[in-house]
Amino acid sequence: MEPPEERAMSDAKASNIAASSDSPTPTPGVTAPFTALLIAVLSFSLMQTMVVPALPDLQREFDASTTGISWVISSFLLTASVATALLGRVGDMFGKRRVPIASLTVFAVGTLLCAVANSLGLLIAARAVQGVGSAAFPLAFGIVREQFPRKRVPVAIGMISSTFGIGFGIGLVIPGPIVDALSWHWIFWLGLVVIVLGILAVAAFIKESPNRSPGRIDWIGVVLLSGAVVALLLAISEGRSWGWGSAGVISLFVAAVVLGAVFVAAERRIQEPLIDIDLLRRPAVATSHVAALIIGFGMYGAFTLVPLLAQTPSQAGYGFGASVTEAGLFMVPMAVTMLFASPLVSRLGAAIGWKLPLVLACLIGLVGFVIYAGAHDSEWAMYVGSGVLGIGVGFAFAALANLVVSAVDPRQVGEATGINTIMRTIGGSLGAQIGASIVASKTVPGTPFPAESGYTTAFVMSAVALGVATLAALAGPGSLRKNAAASTGAAAPEPSGSPAR
Repeated sequence: MEPPEERAMSDAKASNIAASSDSPTPTPGVTAPFTALLIAVLSFSLMQTMVVPALPDLQREFDASTTGISWVISSFLLTASVATALLGRVGDMFGKRRVPIASLTVFAVGTLLCAVANSLGLLIAARAVQGVGSAAFPLAFGIVREQFPRKRVPVAIGMISSTFGIGFGIGLVIPGPIVDALSWHWIFWLGLVVIVLGILAVAAFIKESPNRSPGRIDWIGVVLLSGAVVALLLAISEGRSWGWGSAGVISLFVAAVVLGAVFVAAERRIQEPLIDIDLLRRPAVATSHVAALIIGFGMYGAFTLVPLLAQTPSQAGYGFGASVTEAGLFMVPMAVTMLFASPLVSRLGAAIGWKLPLVLACLIGLVGFVIYAGAHDSEWAMYVGSGVLGIGVGFAFAALANLVVSAVDPRQVGEATGINTIMRTIGGSLGAQIGASIVASKTVPGTPFPAESGYTTAFVMSAVALGVATLAALAGPGSLRKNAAASTGAAAPEPSGSPAR
């Protein structure tokens, strides 16, 4: 039995923790760390899509095939997915400040190599190096949960989540003017500036994590998970060029399933696994991962299909004949509404819980795609659809991140949010590729342009996916409305002595 003196000291310590967590105002210096995390996350999210508008220029300069140039995107996606899972766990083990600085430094090296690349092979390899920067995203959530006042955690996580999406959207807007005025190399030079700022800000303003999940790196799990993710994303990214029914694509899908099953079986037998399988089975965590997969499938298609539709010449019977720069402007309303939606839903979620905001995110996104499907012959309707979809994306990113963070121990935040990010990436990759395949399946007779019906079908597919995501969100644990104390308490940092597993 615990001696009275020790029990009194423990009670006093717990009271101090609770008092500091319940502080209604930020602790000194919170603004600078928060800004540092925003810059770090923004630097990575920008680099995901900034290269997309420049792909036609890259294809001409390197005289590459469509399949070859697609590896500029695929190589980044593959390494980022693997690094997200591995470095999220490594950050939980060795420190959520040390690991992001290291990953961002590698990210900067990859970006520098992209900027000076003079061959397609070097550019693809450099993009693969860039993917290591993905660790900044999941570990930022762990830093917020550990170092920010409890009442500020939901809003901070929501803003960081939306910054990821905003950077994704802005990355499709600003490269056009840069390429027109300078060259595609400057996309990476300017991106490098943001990355360096992120490294300096994290080094200067982020404290090292007080919570660690000690152990050894599960290299067997790393190899198996990496193999499963790479096989799956490679099959998705090459499905259009190889053929969805080709032996290569089918073999990759089978390999992904087999490796995934072996990974789960191995993790159950390892004392210190890369991924805690029991963690994935928690209802709140499992629901968030399923919802992230379906939401990614539904929402990410808009990031690529809307600019393509806008650039279609009017002689095709639809489209607006927009330049690359003008097409990017159709994404601006999405970025703007995401910026405002995130703090709004974060306060809503902190007050009533995160289930209802996630359901609303799916329904609002569904409305955005209905507008796209039914009124894409009007520029103003496309702008409205982008604005509505931006609200849905902002709600979804904030709700998913907060659901995961509030459901796990502080020592497992990097691990859990890393998997959630992978699920959204896989869903987004699958949705974007299938949507693009649908659009490319038919052309306007006598022209090389896709038929308008392809875009309509793709937008309807995304709306249906978000309808399914709504059902997945409703199936999650808990009611649509919780009392304020319960929902706020869920996001509170736990004492450092709490068990990791």
